[in-house]
Amino acid sequence: MKFIVILAFVSLLMCSANAEEKKETLVLLDNLATRETHSIFFKNLQDRDFKLTFKLADDAGLVLSKYGEYLYQNLIVFAPSVEEFGGSISVESITEFIDNGGNVLVAGSSTSGDAIRELASECGFEIDEENAAVIDHLNFDALLDKGDHTTIVASPKNLIDSEIIVGGKNIKPLLYRGTGIIADRENPLILPLLTADSTAYSYVPDSPIKEYPHAVGKGTILIAALQARNNARIVFSGSLYFFSDEAIMSIVKKVNDNTVHDQSGNINVINSISRWVFGENGQIRVASVKHHKEGEKEPPASYTILEPVVYTIEIEQLIDGKWKPFVANDVQLEFVRIDPFVRVTLKSIGGGKYQAKFKIPDVYGVYQFKVDYDRVGLNHLYSTTQVSVRPLTHTQYERFIPSAYPYYASAFSMMFGVFVFSFVFLYFKDKPEKAEVEKKTN
Repeated sequence: MKFIVILAFVSLLMCSANAEEKKETLVLLDNLATRETHSIFFKNLQDRDFKLTFKLADDAGLVLSKYGEYLYQNLIVFAPSVEEFGGSISVESITEFIDNGGNVLVAGSSTSGDAIRELASECGFEIDEENAAVIDHLNFDALLDKGDHTTIVASPKNLIDSEIIVGGKNIKPLLYRGTGIIADRENPLILPLLTADSTAYSYVPDSPIKEYPHAVGKGTILIAALQARNNARIVFSGSLYFFSDEAIMSIVKKVNDNTVHDQSGNINVINSISRWVFGENGQIRVASVKHHKEGEKEPPASYTILEPVVYTIEIEQLIDGKWKPFVANDVQLEFVRIDPFVRVTLKSIGGGKYQAKFKIPDVYGVYQFKVDYDRVGLNHLYSTTQVSVRPLTHTQYERFIPSAYPYYASAFSMMFGVFVFSFVFLYFKDKPEKAEVEKKTN
């Protein structure tokens, strides 16, 4: 009986542990039919242990948090036409969710509503005007397009050069049908993941072009991302169709091209982007930091100027759900007081450990060992360790400083000169003049 109770208790603990491992994700939809039209994408998430909660975007019972704790780690908004979110969810609450480290994936369309536009604006993006679509008269799909050239075939070459975010570029062409996104390219936090070809533009298909389009050529962003300063990640796609089963499974044949692809490359990009935005890829962390004088093992209470120091940092990367040693050759260390006094590239010593050896500057004060590593696709790694540097004590100074040798020589030469002068003054007698000698003799 006791064995059965213990077994049941262990099973309960294992179930609760598995439940904690699942990544709670809220999915907001325009209608529940989207679950069927985008089933491949949702099935892939569930196979990766995501626990998806499907709700209508205007459901009156929507909540993101209770009693100050968030119920979900991630948010998917596949409701482009929603004008206002239901329940306690609003653009402000989603922005606060991002500020607290939540990850968000949003897909719009040519009929994006005010809620999606306002959310995009809060994240630094701008969705093109209502009913506008990305049009490309030279790169549309000959089988799926309905005559308005809005079902475009995007080249994998237009993906951002980051394998961590979008995977490799050796994939099949991508199918896209939706609106264009405009972003400030000078914003260092914004990443254009997929751009249109130089022949594309974003405009209302049925309207004559009377003014210059808002987005033209490669300035037309199809999918954009933002990694906030707190490492929260947001991805905006101008196309909900991009994630659909039809776009994933359709045969691709670009106009004026005889090459026919049995399937698009959408699923590869979708999987890579979803892994990145939900924190499965591109995560690094500091496992340990050590510093000490050369020849010692423990850090001192304070360093002395000109002492040799050894700094070691261990960095790990999340790969397939496990933390493994991070491999790179461009991690730098700065030894900073107000400005960096020392900047060196850390040398890999294996096992994800990086080391630097240098001499403390000849300036005392309060310093920091600082590692500030920021690369596209990786979360921002920032590590600081504060130490004190004191001047030499009076017993630590050199007895004879080489730069003072001329002064030593001048001092000894003066002493020698005084000695010679004293000797001559005391012991040298002048000879009497001849007249004085004759006078004394007479």
